[in-house]
Amino acid sequence: MSTTSQTPDQALGREIGETEFAPVPETSAGEVRARGYWEQVWRRFKRDRVAIASIVFLVFLIIAVYPGAWLAEQLLGHGPNQIFPDALDDGLLPVGPMSHVSNYDTGNTDLLILGADGTLGRDEFLRLLYGGRVSLQVALISTFFVMTIGVTLGAMAGYYRGWIDTIVARLTEITMAFPVILFAIALASTAGSRLNSVTFGGLLGEGVVTLVLIFTIFGWFYPARIIRAKVFSLREKEFVEAALMTGASDTRIIRSHLLPHLMAPIIVYSSLIVASYILFEAALSFLGVGIQLPTASWGNLLAEAPNYYTTVPLLMLWPGIAVVLTTLAFNLLGDGLRDAFDPRSRL
Repeated sequence: MSTTSQTPDQALGREIGETEFAPVPETSAGEVRARGYWEQVWRRFKRDRVAIASIVFLVFLIIAVYPGAWLAEQLLGHGPNQIFPDALDDGLLPVGPMSHVSNYDTGNTDLLILGADGTLGRDEFLRLLYGGRVSLQVALISTFFVMTIGVTLGAMAGYYRGWIDTIVARLTEITMAFPVILFAIALASTAGSRLNSVTFGGLLGEGVVTLVLIFTIFGWFYPARIIRAKVFSLREKEFVEAALMTGASDTRIIRSHLLPHLMAPIIVYSSLIVASYILFEAALSFLGVGIQLPTASWGNLLAEAPNYYTTVPLLMLWPGIAVVLTTLAFNLLGDGLRDAFDPRSRL
């Protein structure tokens, strides 16, 4: 039986717990080519089948809620807010999946793939797709602003320290102590109607700007604390001291020397924050202070469902499955990215 020889470095690596030592690739001329950092990250990430499956699901979801929702609307011949009186029976209970109802606007018979909602007999399938679009808009846009503000303040606090670090620390403590739900209720009751009407020409759903504002104000402190701790340790590294000795400006050091080392936590925590904001949007909409009807979101679809959970439980099942699968996919993606950037986290 043949055995493969190991170099001393490979043997030592296996003793300390390294999971794999891939052979170093060689060029056609026989020269050894070292793998770059991002190439190693990609090699580790693509071996995680669960993370790859999460990406496939998320890509499918984005296609379904953007071009897919518009295509479904064109094929079905009605929109997500169109009312079908025939979709409610004499007891005001909505019809079930694969039901045909009369469209009084066109005179045709339309198909309701997942049945109708329980209030006005609207298409549950289209409202699920368009609701997913709104929920993803809230989560993704909020994450972008939260990470932008958090990374900026955290990097400044960790690099400059002193009074800047003190101010950021006090702002963080105030933000953490402020009641988010109370602020959301106050904002929705005062400026909510004006903010909900801001859709940037229909690019965003009604109410998205309000939730993005709430999540951004009260969400930046989490990544700021993580980035501050990371920059605080990187500030003492030799490459930063060497850059200072060469006369590099603080802005250049942060942008060119520190930011590349922060990409791993930024990417990982962004995927995890998206999942939390999908749940947060669903919770606020369920309480009636999030996305307001008639605009659909997964949260207000779940808010309507408890009225029919004994008679039409599917109304609770469809948005519930959508929220669970989407948050699970983002969390599993975050776990896969964390393992890819730091393989020691699996030991």
